[in-house]
Amino acid sequence: MMEFENKDIQTWKDQYPLLNKLISLDEVFWLNPNIEKFQTGIKKLPLTQEDVSDAEERLNRFAPYIAKVFPETQKMNGIIESPLVDIPSMKQSLEQKEQQYILGKLLLKCDSHLPISGSIKARGGIYEVLKHAEELALQHQLLTIQDDYSILDSDRFRNFFSQYSIAVGSTGNLGLSIGIMSAKLGFNVTVHMSADAKQWKKDLLRSKNVKVVEYEADYSKAVEEGRIQADGDPTCYFVDDENSHDLFLGYAVAASRLEKQLEELEITIDENHPLFVYLPCGVGGGPGGIAFGLKLLYQDHVHCFFAEPTHSPCMLLGLMTGLHDKVSVQDVGIDNVTDADGLAVGKPSGFVGKVIEPLLSGNYTVSDEQLYKMLKELVDTEGIHLEPSALAGMIGPTKLYNEGIDYLLKHNLVEKMSKSTHIVWGTGGSMVPEEVMIQYYQKGLKVTLEKEK
Repeated sequence: MMEFENKDIQTWKDQYPLLNKLISLDEVFWLNPNIEKFQTGIKKLPLTQEDVSDAEERLNRFAPYIAKVFPETQKMNGIIESPLVDIPSMKQSLEQKEQQYILGKLLLKCDSHLPISGSIKARGGIYEVLKHAEELALQHQLLTIQDDYSILDSDRFRNFFSQYSIAVGSTGNLGLSIGIMSAKLGFNVTVHMSADAKQWKKDLLRSKNVKVVEYEADYSKAVEEGRIQADGDPTCYFVDDENSHDLFLGYAVAASRLEKQLEELEITIDENHPLFVYLPCGVGGGPGGIAFGLKLLYQDHVHCFFAEPTHSPCMLLGLMTGLHDKVSVQDVGIDNVTDADGLAVGKPSGFVGKVIEPLLSGNYTVSDEQLYKMLKELVDTEGIHLEPSALAGMIGPTKLYNEGIDYLLKHNLVEKMSKSTHIVWGTGGSMVPEEVMIQYYQKGLKVTLEKEK
């Protein structure tokens, strides 16, 4: 029996009044009462800067291999990274539509356009597969860390890796990154996909020789089945999106990359120039890892907010109640049905929730209709195409000004906002088939026109 069920719902509603709005599927803005000063909070955590640096060095070792087998990464010498772009026209549109001025710069981090798998999951997912491959090759003395890793692109290594398999449960994008990378190395790979996974993602994986197993149930069931498969096979490695330190560290490497991009744009982040980052959140690994990396780098000068669909606010529910993975949205009568497929998660990662608890500024929810409106607006203003879930961060800056004024006052930020930088993390979209993207846009147009009637 879940700890949540030991009290009736009304008791929980009395203790956490925001729960009423969550259950009503209203958009909410929640400030984290457990945030701490960086120097205090970081001491409680199981991971360190050394862990992130180790992950970055490993990705650098694999860069020659990545550049060789994925030609689209050659310009970056095998480093999988995305552009950071100014979106002034979108900023203007947001200000008009939300009737709220956004002080400071508004930038979009285009993880939607990461090479190989076209989403934020290319960071953590690919990193974990590479780490596993490296460990196997080193263990069998086929590789040393002094080698040029481009030698992995050979029948010798593909035949070696074909003796092993990799499994993962996914709503879509993690499955793409794990599947594409594992198959390229030579592993036998199975992706267990939940009911909300898009058909084109399943088709793409199958075209890369990835085995796809489909379920009628949601994300948690897909993960559970993937775990069962791996438990029964000693040669099978399970990528555990709910508990993986390696996925988390792969995402955390994004921070040092972002630092270089901000420097190139001559953007300063310090006490008088705060940074606000808005991260779409599903089970929590991607946004959690990125927020962790950013806090290591900028400490109390960066303020991270998670964004979730109104129908799947699992991380907010876990953090607000302190129950983390001991409570699901279904426990309070929320259906976990959203078009933001990558965020359609009913139960958060307990590992991520506990790591991020002292570091996260807050969390807010956004309706599917709002996601589609933002999707259409970003195409119209900037010509950038994202999938619906990737727009969850876009409304963050205006929500902060409208509903987070207490946070700005408490942290002495009001006077500094004119020198602030806001980064919306665009988490996926560049691999969406054109006909599907047109359907998304049409839906955004329809929602916008209905709103204006």
